[in-house]
Amino acid sequence: MKIITADEVGALIADEATIFLGGLAVSSLPEEVLQGLERHFLATGHPRLLSTWACGAVGNSGEAGMKHFAHPGMIKRVVAGHFGQTGKEMMKMVFDGEVEAYNFPQGTLSHLTRQTANRSPGVLTQVGLGTFVDPRQEGGRMNSRSTEALVKLVEFEGQEWLYYPSPKIDVAILRGTYADERGNISLDKEGVTLEQLAIAQAARRWGGIVIVQVEQVVQAGSLHPRSVKVPGVLVDYVVVAQPQNHMQTITTQFNPAFTGAARVPTNSLQAMPLDERKVIARRAAMELRPGAVTNLGIGIPAGVPSVAAEEGVAHLLNLSIEAGVNGGVPAQGGDFAMAYNPESIIEQSAQFDFYDGGGLDASFLGLAQTDASGNVNVSKFNGRPVGCGGFINITRSTKHLVFCGSFTAGGLDVVVGDGRLTIRQEGRSRKFIGQVEQITFNGRDAALRGQDVLFVTERAVFRLRAEGLELIEIAPGIDLERDVLAHMDFKPIVRDVKLMDAALFQPEWGGLRKLLADTGH
Repeated sequence: MKIITADEVGALIADEATIFLGGLAVSSLPEEVLQGLERHFLATGHPRLLSTWACGAVGNSGEAGMKHFAHPGMIKRVVAGHFGQTGKEMMKMVFDGEVEAYNFPQGTLSHLTRQTANRSPGVLTQVGLGTFVDPRQEGGRMNSRSTEALVKLVEFEGQEWLYYPSPKIDVAILRGTYADERGNISLDKEGVTLEQLAIAQAARRWGGIVIVQVEQVVQAGSLHPRSVKVPGVLVDYVVVAQPQNHMQTITTQFNPAFTGAARVPTNSLQAMPLDERKVIARRAAMELRPGAVTNLGIGIPAGVPSVAAEEGVAHLLNLSIEAGVNGGVPAQGGDFAMAYNPESIIEQSAQFDFYDGGGLDASFLGLAQTDASGNVNVSKFNGRPVGCGGFINITRSTKHLVFCGSFTAGGLDVVVGDGRLTIRQEGRSRKFIGQVEQITFNGRDAALRGQDVLFVTERAVFRLRAEGLELIEIAPGIDLERDVLAHMDFKPIVRDVKLMDAALFQPEWGGLRKLLADTGH
């Protein structure tokens, strides 16, 4: 192992190399290394025509991450599980077709790192069938420049599967907390483990190099063997970073409560204000079951544990985050993928093994667009691709799905109180439309496979049936024709519509504890 500066990294990477990046948003992101690589390219014009792979989004939508590759001639291809944090410069290159770009499920890419490492030909999975990553639809391509088939539809033992061939990896760029003098890497202060080890092994399998950014180099023998997550035999170069380039999350330099090094009282977390988001989170929380293994997405779903804490039942939940965190209270906003007081932090690929194997009892996910068949789009809007993240893995195998979102978007203004909902101004954009722009979740396929799927908004609740969406509840104070059906591009099934619980629209609810007691085992 050799200690180098970030400005020396660029000379180590050949033109047309394929780089696999560790990190999720800013968590475990080797930001200082990427800054040095960018400076080298701007000074020398090399390395050129790079291909990058990453399991999730890399960056913070501003100054970190993929922004450093967003220069003409520097980047040829981008493959990632999500593009939402890659920054406006890279997204413009993707949208304008200046770079090849592919989006695949986060869990599948995570598994692909292991398959590449162990010399497997690739990943064979049914995750993604019937969605935009299916070659019969878009094959994960994000623009017209992306012409190569990186995923294939195959038949194996009478069933359809998606096959992702293992890529050749020339360089792994990762991050840890400490490196000892022999190159052993610990992740002590990282809030997630991700697939750092598998990425390093994948590069080694191809004879590539492994570069790791750390906070500090310590004496050989200083690290406990169990804290070493990437053995020194895999590490070629170490870069010691400045603190500002080694953030734990987008918004947090370091919080020991995200690593298990300290615990914080969860009852101190701020309660949600009484608005449409809280109503949705409360109604969604009614689908919780004591002890059920539950995943929460970003946005409104992240408010579910806040509601549970306010109701005094947070201790009954068993929450899980796809990045590998289990237990505790999931963090929100720029701290997404972390949890306060986690019970375990495992590798992301192992977490997706559990998810793909049907280990999740329930998932609460965002709702951006849906159609009459129950197809959901959260990955592409107005021609601009954002990406799927772990959404496709999670929705494929979870037993009970709850999609959460406002009924319309863009300027929606409501009043919540006195046991009713009043709409002062309707949102400009409809979410229940004739055809979703991109299929991130295939409702027809889910119905055929017998998944239990609910769509929760502030004014209406729908259930997925084999024949389409059925309206099952509306909010007190809402007119069915004026406030619901008039703002849908299709007519749902309407049979026996009930009123949502009026207590959901009061400042104090207090009904979740009894509900969980009645539904518990």
